[in-house]
Amino acid sequence: MLSSVFSAGISGIDGFLVTVECNSRQKKFAFDIVGLPDTAVKEAKERVRTACENTGIRFPNLCHTVNLAPADRRKEGSAFDAAILLGLLRNAGVVRREVSLGDKCIIGELSLSGELRGVRGILCMCCAAKDAGLKEIYVPLENAAEAAAVRGIAVYGVKNMEALIAHLNGTKTLSQASAASGTNETEEILDFADVRGQKYAKRAMEIAAAGGHNILLVGPPGTGKSMLAKRLPSILPPLSFDEAIETTKIHSVAGKMGNSASLLSSRPFRSPHHTMSAVSLVGGGINPLPGEISLAHNGVLFLDELPEFPKQITDSLRQPLEDKQITITRANGRVTFPCAFMLVGAMNPCRCGYFGHPSRKCTCRPEEVARYMSRLSGPLLDRVDIQIELPSLSYEELSAKDDGAEHSSTIRERVIAARKFAVDRIKNDPEAPAGSERIFCNAMLDSALIRRYCILSDSASALLSAAYRTMGLSARGYDRVLRVARTIADLAGSPLIEGAHIAEAIQYHKLAKRIPGLST
Repeated sequence: MLSSVFSAGISGIDGFLVTVECNSRQKKFAFDIVGLPDTAVKEAKERVRTACENTGIRFPNLCHTVNLAPADRRKEGSAFDAAILLGLLRNAGVVRREVSLGDKCIIGELSLSGELRGVRGILCMCCAAKDAGLKEIYVPLENAAEAAAVRGIAVYGVKNMEALIAHLNGTKTLSQASAASGTNETEEILDFADVRGQKYAKRAMEIAAAGGHNILLVGPPGTGKSMLAKRLPSILPPLSFDEAIETTKIHSVAGKMGNSASLLSSRPFRSPHHTMSAVSLVGGGINPLPGEISLAHNGVLFLDELPEFPKQITDSLRQPLEDKQITITRANGRVTFPCAFMLVGAMNPCRCGYFGHPSRKCTCRPEEVARYMSRLSGPLLDRVDIQIELPSLSYEELSAKDDGAEHSSTIRERVIAARKFAVDRIKNDPEAPAGSERIFCNAMLDSALIRRYCILSDSASALLSAAYRTMGLSARGYDRVLRVARTIADLAGSPLIEGAHIAEAIQYHKLAKRIPGLST
């Protein structure tokens, strides 16, 4: 007797439909699973058999063959347990044969007691089931809120196999799950108004947020570098629904979603320690999982004490910063994870931290300063659009009761308006190049789009020409200045890049000329 049940697997952050074909026949007991299963799938035989018996149902003493189709695609994880048991019980008549399973997807790991345990990547699998035209999906109770975020498919949270069988046989009905907003994380309320002084740095952070630009903060200890970086998400635009789905998929595959979580409601902020490995940064493993750069997708990756990271690790950022995705290749295949993040780096100007300090003496020799700064490669710095130096604060700045600092909500309004101005410019262009509709910020502009949308006034063109000759800009550095200037003009609501916009953009490029060893 043959039964087919739909389930789903994941590859990278993409789900794919799996047909669980269960054949049972009168013969000496045997239980085989084929279809390129990994170890976790092969071990399902013992979980399925024990869970069935502990549910109060006698496991069919037949010869069982389970095929996971497509058979040429590797199946990983424990998400197929419930579908396998359901197919075998249908063959045995426990689930009535007249029950239609052709529009249903069953996902879940079985405990030995017959309860369904949560699995990673449920959002990806639910999207795959919906795209395949299925109408209903049954998932573990703890994954129900996350799966319910997908529109167009009925989601049912299942506590155990007994409840699932009763629902399918019509003796007891499961209630349909609904989406819940937010995550299991408690969000801190961080505001730019908490940072004393540093108006120049706050302006640079606003420009970075408006254009999605990478930014490097250099200054002595205690100048507010980390405070500014941690407050950057508070001035970024809210996640759109499509961004929230894509970001949540990554966190779901990585197992970072909680039981009551549905969609991520805020942009991710990741701040790994400098002792991390390259695999934890870019992703990998035998069965590749997303790394920190992918977990920061549509958000911020903050690297504090940037020169303390091994050069091999920081240089591994070069290709992801350029391509906005990372492809990990292993012997059993390859997966691609998106990683469109804003890189925020913070560092001291030297090892002791006081190079150029007005009152503290630097104890480093000039060659030590150059050696410390040279830990950052030129190609990496060439991908950082904004580089600023934070001065030490005076007593008056620290002790002022009200320094007139703006709140994050005020800055965020300007950032949202600037991004809308940039998107509308492309949207209203009838001759916009193909693919430009996926451009959401100026940092994503390539050379062709820069030439099309970064139109300079005569004064701006003359100023940039002089800067190119005197500063020795590279081709990427030239584009970098134009992208930042375009963002500054967007914040001002100007369709044309004026001389003042170019002048300010150049200021964010001159840091390399003032600190020995830091070159782009």
